[in-house]
Amino acid sequence: MPHSEVGYFDVIEAHLPPVAEALRSAPGAPPLTKSGVRGYPGVDPAQLLLFQTMLRRKARGPILDLSPAGGLLAALPGAELRPAEGSAPALRALDVAGLNPVAAALGDDLSGYWEDPARTVACVLAGDRGTAYALGQISWAHAHTPPGGKLYLAGDKAKGFDRYVRAASKAYGAGETIARDGGMRVAVLTRRPGPTPALADAEHYELGGVKVVGLPGVFSAGRADKATSLLLETLEGLDLRGKAVLDLGCGTGLIGAWAAQRGAAVTLADADLQSVRSAQLTLEANGVSGEVVHSDVDGTLGERRFDMILSNPPFHVGRGVVLDVAREFIAAAARRLRPGGQLILVANDFLPYEAEMSVVGATEVLAHEQGFKVLAVRRAGSRPS
Repeated sequence: MPHSEVGYFDVIEAHLPPVAEALRSAPGAPPLTKSGVRGYPGVDPAQLLLFQTMLRRKARGPILDLSPAGGLLAALPGAELRPAEGSAPALRALDVAGLNPVAAALGDDLSGYWEDPARTVACVLAGDRGTAYALGQISWAHAHTPPGGKLYLAGDKAKGFDRYVRAASKAYGAGETIARDGGMRVAVLTRRPGPTPALADAEHYELGGVKVVGLPGVFSAGRADKATSLLLETLEGLDLRGKAVLDLGCGTGLIGAWAAQRGAAVTLADADLQSVRSAQLTLEANGVSGEVVHSDVDGTLGERRFDMILSNPPFHVGRGVVLDVAREFIAAAARRLRPGGQLILVANDFLPYEAEMSVVGATEVLAHEQGFKVLAVRRAGSRPS
Protein backbone atom coordinates (compact mmCIF):
# COMPACT_ATOMS: atom_id res chain seq x y z
CA MET A 1 0.00 0.00 0.00
CA PRO A 2 1.53 3.41 -0.94
CA HIS A 3 2.38 5.50 2.11
CA SER A 4 0.01 8.26 0.93
CA GLU A 5 -2.90 5.80 1.20
CA VAL A 6 -2.06 4.58 4.70
CA GLY A 7 -4.46 5.74 7.42
CA TYR A 8 -3.30 6.77 10.86
CA PHE A 9 -4.46 3.54 12.54
CA ASP A 10 -3.18 1.22 9.79
CA VAL A 11 -0.37 -1.14 10.78
CA ILE A 12 2.12 -1.67 7.95
CA GLU A 13 5.44 -3.34 7.25
CA ALA A 14 8.25 -0.99 8.24
CA HIS A 15 10.19 0.54 5.38
CA LEU A 16 13.72 -0.83 5.62
CA PRO A 17 16.92 0.85 4.41
CA PRO A 18 18.99 -1.02 1.78
CA VAL A 19 21.41 -2.22 4.46
CA ALA A 20 18.54 -4.06 6.17
CA GLU A 21 16.62 -5.39 3.15
CA ALA A 22 17.79 -8.94 3.91
CA LEU A 23 15.51 -8.77 6.95
CA ARG A 24 12.47 -9.20 4.72
CA SER A 25 13.15 -12.91 4.37
CA ALA A 26 14.12 -13.48 8.02
CA PRO A 27 11.72 -15.29 10.39
CA GLY A 28 9.63 -12.76 12.29
CA ALA A 29 10.45 -10.00 9.83
CA PRO A 30 9.95 -7.42 8.56
CA PRO A 31 8.88 -5.54 11.67
CA LEU A 32 5.52 -3.79 11.72
CA THR A 33 4.90 -0.16 12.48
CA LYS A 34 2.27 2.58 12.35
CA SER A 35 1.95 6.31 12.79
CA GLY A 36 3.12 7.33 16.25
CA VAL A 37 5.82 4.65 16.51
CA ARG A 38 9.43 5.83 16.69
CA GLY A 39 11.04 5.64 13.27
CA TYR A 40 7.75 5.42 11.34
CA PRO A 41 7.41 4.59 8.45
CA GLY A 42 10.81 2.93 8.84
CA VAL A 43 12.70 1.77 11.91
CA ASP A 44 14.56 3.88 14.45
CA PRO A 45 18.25 4.01 13.42
CA ALA A 46 19.49 3.24 16.94
CA GLN A 47 17.21 0.21 17.09
CA LEU A 48 18.46 -0.95 13.69
CA LEU A 49 22.07 -0.77 14.86
CA LEU A 50 21.05 -2.60 18.03
CA PHE A 51 19.54 -5.40 15.92
CA GLN A 52 22.59 -5.65 13.68
CA THR A 53 24.92 -5.78 16.70
CA MET A 54 22.92 -8.45 18.52
CA LEU A 55 22.67 -10.44 15.29
CA ARG A 56 26.45 -10.34 14.85
CA ARG A 57 26.99 -11.38 18.47
CA LYS A 58 24.41 -14.18 18.09
CA ALA A 59 22.12 -13.09 20.91
CA ARG A 60 19.68 -15.95 21.53
CA GLY A 61 16.99 -17.14 23.90
CA PRO A 62 14.71 -14.91 25.97
CA ILE A 63 15.37 -11.20 25.36
CA LEU A 64 13.56 -8.59 27.45
CA ASP A 65 13.14 -5.55 25.21
CA LEU A 66 12.30 -2.36 27.13
CA SER A 67 11.92 -0.27 23.94
CA PRO A 68 10.60 -2.68 21.30
CA ALA A 69 8.73 -0.21 19.05
CA GLY A 70 7.49 -2.52 16.26
CA GLY A 71 9.40 -5.57 17.47
CA LEU A 72 12.49 -5.59 15.25
CA LEU A 73 14.45 -7.82 17.65
CA ALA A 74 11.91 -10.61 17.13
CA ALA A 75 13.75 -11.30 13.85
CA LEU A 76 16.91 -12.39 15.69
CA PRO A 77 17.41 -16.14 14.98
CA GLY A 78 16.64 -18.20 18.05
CA ALA A 79 15.34 -15.24 20.05
CA GLU A 80 12.24 -15.23 22.26
CA LEU A 81 11.27 -11.57 22.38
CA ARG A 82 9.61 -10.28 25.55
CA PRO A 83 8.44 -6.77 24.67
CA ALA A 84 7.52 -4.24 27.39
CA GLU A 85 6.20 -1.01 25.89
CA GLY A 86 4.50 2.18 27.07
CA SER A 87 3.57 3.65 23.69
CA ALA A 88 0.00 2.87 22.64
CA PRO A 89 0.83 3.01 18.89
CA ALA A 90 3.75 0.61 19.40
CA LEU A 91 1.60 -1.72 21.50
CA ARG A 92 -0.87 -1.84 18.60
CA ALA A 93 1.88 -2.79 16.13
CA LEU A 94 3.27 -5.43 18.50
CA ASP A 95 -0.20 -6.89 19.03
CA VAL A 96 -0.80 -7.19 15.28
CA ALA A 97 2.60 -8.89 14.95
CA GLY A 98 1.50 -11.47 17.53
CA LEU A 99 4.32 -10.61 19.94
CA ASN A 100 2.15 -10.43 23.11
CA PRO A 101 3.53 -7.15 24.49
CA VAL A 102 3.22 -6.02 28.10
CA ALA A 103 1.98 -2.46 28.60
CA ALA A 104 4.53 -1.04 31.02
CA ALA A 105 6.10 2.24 32.08
CA LEU A 106 9.41 3.20 33.64
CA GLY A 107 10.17 1.20 36.76
CA ASP A 108 7.33 -1.32 36.51
CA ASP A 109 8.08 -4.75 37.98
CA LEU A 110 7.93 -7.19 35.07
CA SER A 111 8.94 -10.30 36.98
CA GLY A 112 5.40 -11.67 37.15
CA TYR A 113 4.91 -11.87 33.38
CA TRP A 114 7.37 -14.66 32.62
CA GLU A 115 8.41 -17.72 34.62
CA ASP A 116 12.14 -17.07 34.41
CA PRO A 117 14.16 -13.87 34.03
CA ALA A 118 15.72 -13.14 30.66
CA ARG A 119 19.50 -13.14 30.81
CA THR A 120 19.61 -10.64 27.96
CA VAL A 121 17.99 -7.20 28.16
CA ALA A 122 17.81 -4.66 25.32
CA CYS A 123 17.02 -0.96 25.50
CA VAL A 124 17.17 2.06 23.18
CA LEU A 125 17.76 5.15 25.29
CA ALA A 126 15.26 7.96 24.72
CA GLY A 127 17.74 10.77 25.34
CA ASP A 128 15.26 13.22 23.83
CA ARG A 129 13.04 12.64 26.89
CA GLY A 130 15.64 14.04 29.27
CA THR A 131 18.37 12.89 31.61
CA ALA A 132 16.05 11.64 34.37
CA TYR A 133 14.20 9.41 31.93
CA ALA A 134 17.31 7.95 30.28
CA LEU A 135 18.88 7.21 33.67
CA GLY A 136 15.55 5.70 34.67
CA GLN A 137 15.71 3.39 31.67
CA ILE A 138 19.13 2.20 32.86
CA SER A 139 17.79 1.63 36.37
CA TRP A 140 14.78 -0.27 34.98
CA ALA A 141 17.04 -2.45 32.85
CA HIS A 142 19.38 -3.10 35.79
CA ALA A 143 16.47 -4.26 37.97
CA HIS A 144 15.60 -6.89 35.35
CA THR A 145 19.10 -8.08 34.45
CA PRO A 146 20.19 -11.04 36.60
CA PRO A 147 23.81 -11.16 37.83
CA GLY A 148 25.94 -12.29 34.91
CA GLY A 149 23.27 -11.20 32.43
CA LYS A 150 23.87 -8.70 29.66
CA LEU A 151 22.32 -5.39 28.72
CA TYR A 152 22.55 -4.21 25.12
CA LEU A 153 22.13 -0.44 25.25
CA ALA A 154 21.62 1.69 22.12
CA GLY A 155 21.28 5.41 21.59
CA ASP A 156 22.38 8.62 19.94
CA LYS A 157 25.77 10.14 20.71
CA ALA A 158 24.25 13.62 20.26
CA LYS A 159 21.65 12.81 22.95
CA GLY A 160 24.16 11.96 25.68
CA PHE A 161 24.81 8.29 24.95
CA ASP A 162 28.44 8.27 26.10
CA ARG A 163 27.49 9.87 29.40
CA TYR A 164 24.70 7.37 29.95
CA VAL A 165 27.02 4.44 29.22
CA ARG A 166 29.36 5.70 31.93
CA ALA A 167 26.44 5.84 34.35
CA ALA A 168 25.31 2.36 33.32
CA SER A 169 28.84 1.00 33.76
CA LYS A 170 28.89 2.22 37.36
CA ALA A 171 25.66 0.31 38.06
CA TYR A 172 26.57 -2.83 36.11
CA GLY A 173 30.26 -2.96 36.98
CA ALA A 174 31.53 -3.22 33.40
CA GLY A 175 30.59 -2.04 29.95
CA GLU A 176 31.92 -0.85 26.59
CA THR A 177 30.68 0.63 23.35
CA ILE A 178 30.95 -2.07 20.68
CA ALA A 179 29.21 -0.61 17.60
CA ARG A 180 29.06 2.78 15.90
CA ASP A 181 27.20 3.96 12.81
CA GLY A 182 27.12 7.70 12.23
CA GLY A 183 25.83 9.13 15.49
CA MET A 184 24.27 5.86 16.66
CA ARG A 185 25.99 3.72 19.29
CA VAL A 186 25.53 0.32 20.96
CA ALA A 187 27.16 -0.73 24.22
CA VAL A 188 27.09 -4.07 26.03
CA LEU A 189 27.24 -4.34 29.81
CA THR A 190 27.48 -7.38 32.08
CA ARG A 191 25.81 -7.08 35.45
CA ARG A 192 27.70 -7.77 38.63
CA PRO A 193 25.84 -8.10 41.95
CA GLY A 194 24.93 -4.75 43.43
CA PRO A 195 22.05 -2.39 44.19
CA THR A 196 19.82 -0.98 41.46
CA PRO A 197 20.03 2.83 41.17
CA ALA A 198 16.90 4.61 42.36
CA LEU A 199 14.52 6.23 39.90
CA ALA A 200 14.31 10.01 39.98
CA ASP A 201 11.44 11.48 41.98
CA ALA A 202 8.54 13.23 40.30
CA GLU A 203 8.84 16.98 39.87
CA HIS A 204 6.27 19.44 41.22
CA TYR A 205 5.23 22.94 40.23
CA GLU A 206 2.10 25.09 40.09
CA LEU A 207 0.47 27.07 37.31
CA GLY A 208 -2.84 28.88 37.39
CA GLY A 209 -3.77 27.28 40.68
CA VAL A 210 -3.06 23.76 39.39
CA LYS A 211 -0.51 21.60 41.20
CA VAL A 212 1.36 19.58 38.59
CA VAL A 213 3.11 16.25 39.21
CA GLY A 214 5.60 15.52 36.44
CA LEU A 215 7.11 12.04 36.15
CA PRO A 216 10.48 11.63 34.35
CA GLY A 217 10.19 11.78 30.58
CA VAL A 218 6.76 13.41 30.48
CA PHE A 219 6.46 16.58 28.42
CA SER A 220 6.90 19.67 30.63
CA ALA A 221 7.50 17.53 33.71
CA GLY A 222 9.53 20.22 35.47
CA ARG A 223 7.75 23.40 34.41
CA ALA A 224 4.88 24.49 32.20
CA ASP A 225 5.79 25.06 28.58
CA LYS A 226 5.06 28.47 27.04
CA ALA A 227 2.44 27.11 24.65
CA THR A 228 0.29 25.53 27.37
CA SER A 229 0.68 28.64 29.53
CA LEU A 230 -0.61 30.78 26.65
CA LEU A 231 -3.54 28.42 26.09
CA LEU A 232 -4.67 28.61 29.72
CA GLU A 233 -4.17 32.37 29.88
CA THR A 234 -6.30 32.75 26.74
CA LEU A 235 -9.08 30.61 28.20
CA GLU A 236 -9.12 32.21 31.64
CA GLY A 237 -12.71 33.02 32.58
CA LEU A 238 -14.17 30.28 30.36
CA ASP A 239 -17.28 28.74 31.91
CA LEU A 240 -16.87 24.97 31.83
CA ARG A 241 -19.51 24.02 34.39
CA GLY A 242 -21.29 20.86 33.28
CA LYS A 243 -19.25 20.55 30.08
CA ALA A 244 -17.71 17.26 28.95
CA VAL A 245 -14.09 18.17 28.19
CA LEU A 246 -11.34 16.04 26.66
CA ASP A 247 -7.68 16.86 27.31
CA LEU A 248 -6.18 15.12 24.28
CA GLY A 249 -2.47 14.35 24.58
CA CYS A 250 -2.67 15.24 28.26
CA GLY A 251 0.97 14.84 29.30
CA THR A 252 1.18 15.83 32.96
CA GLY A 253 -2.58 16.48 33.05
CA LEU A 254 -2.24 20.23 33.59
CA ILE A 255 -4.95 21.21 31.09
CA GLY A 256 -7.38 18.52 32.24
CA ALA A 257 -6.94 19.38 35.93
CA TRP A 258 -7.41 23.08 35.10
CA ALA A 259 -10.69 22.26 33.34
CA ALA A 260 -11.83 20.03 36.20
CA GLN A 261 -11.24 22.86 38.68
CA ARG A 262 -13.65 24.94 36.61
CA GLY A 263 -16.46 22.43 36.82
CA ALA A 264 -15.90 20.30 33.72
CA ALA A 265 -16.38 16.55 33.59
CA VAL A 266 -12.94 15.69 32.23
CA THR A 267 -11.40 12.85 30.29
CA LEU A 268 -7.64 12.90 29.80
CA ALA A 269 -5.98 10.75 27.13
CA ASP A 270 -2.39 10.12 26.15
CA ALA A 271 -0.57 7.50 24.07
CA ASP A 272 2.32 7.39 26.56
CA LEU A 273 1.70 5.29 29.67
CA GLN A 274 4.19 7.31 31.73
CA SER A 275 2.16 10.44 30.90
CA VAL A 276 -1.10 8.72 31.84
CA ARG A 277 0.30 7.97 35.29
CA SER A 278 1.61 11.50 35.66
CA ALA A 279 -1.80 12.94 34.78
CA GLN A 280 -3.51 10.70 37.32
CA LEU A 281 -1.13 11.97 40.02
CA THR A 282 -1.88 15.56 38.99
CA LEU A 283 -5.63 15.03 39.35
CA GLU A 284 -5.09 13.48 42.79
CA ALA A 285 -2.80 16.33 43.88
CA ASN A 286 -5.59 18.81 43.09
CA GLY A 287 -8.41 16.81 44.63
CA VAL A 288 -10.37 16.70 41.37
CA SER A 289 -11.85 13.73 39.56
CA GLY A 290 -11.50 12.66 35.98
CA GLU A 291 -10.92 9.64 33.78
CA VAL A 292 -7.37 9.14 32.50
CA VAL A 293 -7.11 6.85 29.49
CA HIS A 294 -4.11 5.24 27.78
CA SER A 295 -5.08 5.73 24.17
CA ASP A 296 -3.59 6.04 20.70
CA VAL A 297 -5.30 9.37 20.00
CA ASP A 298 -9.00 8.47 20.53
CA GLY A 299 -8.63 4.77 19.74
CA THR A 300 -9.83 3.53 23.14
CA LEU A 301 -12.45 6.18 23.89
CA GLY A 302 -15.38 4.06 22.76
CA GLU A 303 -18.52 6.07 22.12
CA ARG A 304 -17.56 9.11 24.21
CA ARG A 305 -18.48 12.55 22.85
CA PHE A 306 -17.41 15.95 24.14
CA ASP A 307 -18.51 19.55 24.31
CA MET A 308 -14.91 20.72 24.16
CA ILE A 309 -11.51 19.29 23.28
CA LEU A 310 -8.43 21.10 24.55
CA SER A 311 -4.96 20.19 23.34
CA ASN A 312 -1.32 21.09 22.93
CA PRO A 313 -0.67 18.44 20.25
CA PRO A 314 2.72 16.73 20.03
CA PHE A 315 4.71 17.22 16.87
CA HIS A 316 7.74 15.10 17.73
CA VAL A 317 7.91 11.30 17.74
CA GLY A 318 11.43 10.50 18.84
CA ARG A 319 13.98 12.65 17.03
CA GLY A 320 12.07 14.28 14.18
CA VAL A 321 9.15 16.58 13.48
CA VAL A 322 6.18 14.34 12.69
CA LEU A 323 2.72 15.80 12.13
CA ASP A 324 0.76 12.55 11.64
CA VAL A 325 -0.28 12.41 15.29
CA ALA A 326 -1.36 16.06 15.53
CA ARG A 327 -3.35 15.75 12.32
CA GLU A 328 -5.14 12.75 13.77
CA PHE A 329 -5.93 14.81 16.89
CA ILE A 330 -7.81 17.22 14.64
CA ALA A 331 -9.54 14.37 12.80
CA ALA A 332 -10.53 12.96 16.20
CA ALA A 333 -12.17 16.27 17.06
CA ALA A 334 -14.35 15.93 13.97
CA ARG A 335 -15.41 12.49 15.25
CA ARG A 336 -15.74 13.30 18.94
CA LEU A 337 -17.24 16.78 19.20
CA ARG A 338 -20.95 17.09 19.75
CA PRO A 339 -22.80 19.52 17.47
CA GLY A 340 -21.76 23.00 18.56
CA GLY A 341 -18.74 21.58 20.36
CA GLN A 342 -15.37 23.28 20.11
CA LEU A 343 -11.75 22.26 19.54
CA ILE A 344 -9.20 24.68 21.00
CA LEU A 345 -5.51 23.95 20.51
CA VAL A 346 -2.20 25.74 20.85
CA ALA A 347 0.67 25.30 18.43
CA ASN A 348 3.94 26.76 17.25
CA ASP A 349 3.57 29.43 14.58
CA PHE A 350 5.10 27.30 11.83
CA LEU A 351 2.75 24.33 12.23
CA PRO A 352 0.09 24.37 9.46
CA TYR A 353 -2.96 23.18 11.38
CA GLU A 354 -5.50 25.65 10.00
CA ALA A 355 -6.07 23.67 6.81
CA GLU A 356 -6.61 20.48 8.79
CA MET A 357 -9.05 22.22 11.12
CA SER A 358 -11.20 23.35 8.20
CA VAL A 359 -12.71 19.84 8.10
CA VAL A 360 -14.40 20.74 11.41
CA GLY A 361 -15.37 24.33 10.63
CA ALA A 362 -14.05 27.88 10.26
CA THR A 363 -10.90 28.43 12.31
CA GLU A 364 -10.48 31.44 14.60
CA VAL A 365 -7.19 32.72 16.02
CA LEU A 366 -7.78 33.44 19.73
CA ALA A 367 -4.22 34.48 20.54
CA HIS A 368 -0.94 34.92 18.73
CA GLU A 369 2.24 35.79 20.60
CA GLN A 370 5.77 34.66 21.44
CA GLY A 371 5.88 32.28 18.49
CA PHE A 372 2.65 30.47 19.38
CA LYS A 373 -0.96 30.62 18.29
CA VAL A 374 -4.19 29.49 19.94
CA LEU A 375 -6.67 28.24 17.37
CA ALA A 376 -10.36 27.43 17.83
CA VAL A 377 -12.92 25.76 15.62
CA ARG A 378 -16.54 24.91 16.35
CA ARG A 379 -18.36 21.92 14.89
CA ALA A 380 -21.50 22.88 12.98
CA GLY A 381 -24.84 22.43 14.69
CA SER A 382 -26.67 23.72 17.70
CA ARG A 383 -24.98 23.77 21.05
CA PRO A 384 -26.18 21.04 23.37
CA SER A 385 -28.81 22.31 25.78
